[in-house]
Amino acid sequence: MTLSQGTRVEDVMSSPLETITKEATIGEAATAMREHNINALVVTTSPPSIVTSTDVLAVAADGHDPAELSVADVMTRSVETVTPDLFLEEVAAMMTNFEINHLPVVDIDDEYIGMISSTDVTAQLS
Repeated sequence: MTLSQGTRVEDVMSSPLETITKEATIGEAATAMREHNINALVVTTSPPSIVTSTDVLAVAADGHDPAELSVADVMTRSVETVTPDLFLEEVAAMMTNFEINHLPVVDIDDEYIGMISSTDVTAQLS
């Protein structure tokens, strides 16, 4: 199987991008992910960070109360980003090299416009 030739990030990314503050609780992050049917939120820090469903699960698995921990306690800081014109083959290579499943998408002005996930890339396999 190969990725569809010429498929770009902009063709499959999720948009608009959902965000959360670093002060929000893990419980609030989990609720936001469930409400939007997504697995990651960009955290509005500088530089931006990310919190994922894997982070939320780790909190629960470690026996912590999701209402007691903040997003800042578990988020990944200084995340990699991609542009909408990148080909999915390049995104797949980045995800593999960095061992990540989500990449925020930024426009020419470095404004966050969406998210691409390993699920998005996998769905394009043919």
